Amino acid sequence: MTAFNGLGVNLSNLYRLSPAKTRSISPENFTGEKGKGGMATEGTGAVHAKGLGPDGNGQGWKVSPSIRIEPGETRVLADIKGMGAIQQIWLTTANLRWRSLIIRMWWDDQENPSVEAPLGDFFCMGWGQFAQINSLAVCVNPGRAFNCYWEM
Repeated sequence: MTAFNGLGVNLSNLYRLSPAKTRSISPENFTGEKGKGGMATEGTGAVHAKGLGPDGNGQGWKVSPSIRIEPGETRVLADIKGMGAIQQIWLTTANLRWRSLIIRMWWDDQENPSVEAPLGDFFCMGWGQFAQINSLAVCVNPGRAFNCYWEM
């Protein structure tokens, strides 16, 4: 039997161990570098984290749990080097016009995106209004929480 590589996780192989290394990408750690989450000292949550942490600057308390993207602005949400696979995406938006937000993903230094779609369409919200979705591939929950489990 070949070693389990950590991909294709489902209930039938959830118990299996693999040598795969996991990363968590967030507004405080766009590269997923080990030990770099929770290290921000300024960001969208700084006012709420004031006085927390060993130095009182909020470090270690999710000072930057979100980012603000202005109209017309393009932002890199993840910049991952090396081999790997995306197994989950979770995000929320303040903007309710989900078709006006475009998500693009590039693999392996390609010139054109492998994925390019309105955010709402990618998460099964193509009509631009909330509808709760609960499936193996996509979940959309109240409060605009978008979850995707497509393995990419």
